[in-house]
Amino acid sequence: AHRYGSNNCRIAFLLTDSRSLSIPEETLFFAIKTKVGDGHQYIDELYRRGVRNFVVEDLPDNWLEVYPDANFLYVLNTLSALQRLAERHRDEFSIPIVGITGSNGKTVIKEWLYQLLSPYRKVTRSPRSFNSQIGVPLSVWLLDNDTETALFEAGISQRGEMAALERIIQPTIGVITNIGPAHQENFESAEEKCREKLRLFKDAKTIVFCADDEIVAKCLIENKPKGQLLCWSVNNTKTDLYVSSIKKNDTTTDIKYRYNGNDHSFSIPFIDDASVRNTITATLVCLHLGL
Repeated sequence: AHRYGSNNCRIAFLLTDSRSLSIPEETLFFAIKTKVGDGHQYIDELYRRGVRNFVVEDLPDNWLEVYPDANFLYVLNTLSALQRLAERHRDEFSIPIVGITGSNGKTVIKEWLYQLLSPYRKVTRSPRSFNSQIGVPLSVWLLDNDTETALFEAGISQRGEMAALERIIQPTIGVITNIGPAHQENFESAEEKCREKLRLFKDAKTIVFCADDEIVAKCLIENKPKGQLLCWSVNNTKTDLYVSSIKKNDTTTDIKYRYNGNDHSFSIPFIDDASVRNTITATLVCLHLGL
């Protein structure tokens, strides 16, 4: 990296989409090139709107004359620079960090965990469905000194993408929701897709999953990760959380379960299978976190 410009600045916000600009004077803009666009095209507009700090792959012509108050950090790859910055920021924290992946339910489980945990501790979470190569580093940047627990989702659509997300999130607790048909065209099989997703948990201390999901259970047994496996089931009474009863009513579902030898129950205002499943997964994560 090489810096052009010597203006003093304080950076609080990272930006990759010019439409999301909020506080320009404290924003660092990463001009990222994608298949559909090039962030360098927005430098002029953002400078006019008050942004003074840019990470670029192409230094603008006559930058000192055109943008006299700006700082440009010239790098080989702006996306890699964004990811490295998020990695170093993540390294500053030794708190429970939950990394959530799977084909469906990532955002639901993240939001439900946030609702369950936030009355008791300061929780930082991915905004909306920020789970991509760009969204994950922007999410991890939100960690601050008040954060006690963090919830980040990670999504991939092809081989090799999860390694970068694992280095950024470095989850202490991994959650895999399920393996469905989404993005299947880029993988040879559901098992291969599952193995790729499980790369997120390379160094996780605990991995939470449903033992009744045959693909996930098979991949975890075959590719035994370092972390402790924590699972739930409606069939196997020996799992960490055994669901003894699921009773669906007109608009609610009553769930009974056993955890650490004790029986408990709760009701949810949903009756669809996905919500039941996601609720039980979120419950097991919360129990593991001491709720």
